[in-house]
Amino acid sequence: MKRNLIIVGLVLVAIAAVWIWDSPAKEPAGQLAESSVGGAVDGNIPKDPAPKDNHYAPSFSLASLDGTSSFKVGGKRDKVLIVNFWAAWCAPCELEAPDLKDIYEKHKDKLDLYAVNATKYDKLREAHDFVKEQKFVFPVLTDAKGDVGDLYKVFSYPISFIIDRNGVIRHRIEGVIEREQWEIYLQEVIDS
Repeated sequence: MKRNLIIVGLVLVAIAAVWIWDSPAKEPAGQLAESSVGGAVDGNIPKDPAPKDNHYAPSFSLASLDGTSSFKVGGKRDKVLIVNFWAAWCAPCELEAPDLKDIYEKHKDKLDLYAVNATKYDKLREAHDFVKEQKFVFPVLTDAKGDVGDLYKVFSYPISFIIDRNGVIRHRIEGVIEREQWEIYLQEVIDS
């Protein structure tokens, strides 16, 4: 009986720790947050970046899969951005790939898409094969050490983030969603 009480106590402590760790930072009402390039955005956006809805996107820079260039995320941009975390061995990622390709083709004048490969947990050859098979035309980036996945608290694949022109995450999408839902989310952010 005593052992069961200890286990229940530990579970409650773990739940409380996760709840506290995942709770959003609070800003005083009416205080404007500043973007990393200096513009006022919205009084409800905490100043500290976090991989959550209505927080500034954490900044990073990663090399492309072919090694010819690098891409940066963070701060203001000219277009809305989707950052998609994926792996070649991930069956849901394969299921989602045609939708991402179609979304990019349809909205590429108003939207950038960076596909971040979980290179730490993947094989480069398999990632290259996946990209070739899916005929991706948007930038594919490599997260060799897993630092960016850790920064964005990516624990499963696929996970996508829709980031507005001010560098604010408007939607964190875990797993595969219907194409119609993608369009709803995108129109909401593109039109804002």
